Amino acid sequence: MRYIPHSDDEIKHMLDSLGVDSVAELFKKIPNSLRLDRSLKIAPGQSELELLNDMEILSEENLNNWHLGYFLGAGAYSHFIPSAVDAIASRSEFYTAYTPYQPEISQGTLQTIFEWQTMMCGLTGCEVTNASMYDGASAAAEAALMAIRITGRKRVGLSRGLHPNYRQVVETYLSGLDVEIFLIDLDKGTTSSIEICDKNTACVLIQQPNFLGGIEPLEEIAMTLHKSGTLLVACVNEALSLAFLKAPGSLGADIVCGDAQSFGVPINFGGPHLGFLSTRKEHVRQIPGRLVGQTVDGRGLRGFVLTLSTREQHIRRERATSNICTNQGLCLLMATVYLALHGKEGLRELAQRNYQLARYARERVKESDRLSLKFEGPSFNEFVIETQESVEEVTERCLAEFVLPGLSLSEYYPELGSCLLVCVTELSDKQGIDRWLALLEGRNDK
Repeated sequence: MRYIPHSDDEIKHMLDSLGVDSVAELFKKIPNSLRLDRSLKIAPGQSELELLNDMEILSEENLNNWHLGYFLGAGAYSHFIPSAVDAIASRSEFYTAYTPYQPEISQGTLQTIFEWQTMMCGLTGCEVTNASMYDGASAAAEAALMAIRITGRKRVGLSRGLHPNYRQVVETYLSGLDVEIFLIDLDKGTTSSIEICDKNTACVLIQQPNFLGGIEPLEEIAMTLHKSGTLLVACVNEALSLAFLKAPGSLGADIVCGDAQSFGVPINFGGPHLGFLSTRKEHVRQIPGRLVGQTVDGRGLRGFVLTLSTREQHIRRERATSNICTNQGLCLLMATVYLALHGKEGLRELAQRNYQLARYARERVKESDRLSLKFEGPSFNEFVIETQESVEEVTERCLAEFVLPGLSLSEYYPELGSCLLVCVTELSDKQGIDRWLALLEGRNDK
């Protein structure tokens, strides 16, 4: 039977081996008061064809980025994923090799991680990149913990331009420690008042581009922070921006972390995502997660080894730098395949297309008499639009025409209650952008 793993004879054989008469006897210690005294309300069985048809109908009730005009980013980005990514990641030798507990046996997994580390070092401008980070939010929290270990200080600054959910996760991670967390405000859409950091501050977390789409002056910020020995942690929400903007490591960031979901990992209604963390070689002993190195075996052939793993299952618990207990191996594989398929030039061309389409949208907003740009500074593929109508009315009108207009900022930034955070990627074209802006304005020329 395809969906029933054990026949009656097999079940009887197992029960005889256990010395019991029935499956029910295995659960006799569960009190009757906790048992269901009726049959489950399950519909009669279906053929495979009937079941697939019903599942297809149910799935159509979910609207996703392929059904909608999609202009939402805010930490989960809709990009085209070449078919080759799924084709390669679905091969059985990759699909089943997840966490390399016996690492030297898992040469394919280790090679993938090594290639991932190499490419991410190039994109972030750092000397070392790890594997095994869960997502961008937990990577940011791990970066803060890492900075505390490096500096021995107990004060952490968070820019209000850092993703609000990231801020919550960082605060949760640090809540059990004697650490002071303070917020740094924004000025015209970018981080201000870095001077409030002192010799007790371990690090400041700055998102690049920030949550509102603004490009932060990382080099200037780094110079100011380094005067007091404070580390700069650059958090990257939209990984594709690394192919367009100057690498944060080259601008003075001590730790670069974030989310690489944009690199071939589908949105999937919220996850899973893929975190990353890169840093300078001098901080390698404080990095969480794993590092894979390249070597040669006894025959002189190239091989890969788990060079460093600093979690509690590998070293004495009190010396562990993190409790990361698994490996985002499949998502990391998809991202590595995606990056290899595009190559350096292809990835930059894709990033440029995102920028150009977003710039076209920004210029159209400037021409509008019903919309305006909230911040005039440079951006990549996200920016903030202010509307004359309420954001709720605008969103309702757009959704009625199967367009997801962006994210209302009222929950995260009350002072921006009349604003939408919007994102334009390569999945849009000028015709789609024009239709979206017409809906935002309330015009009928859709």
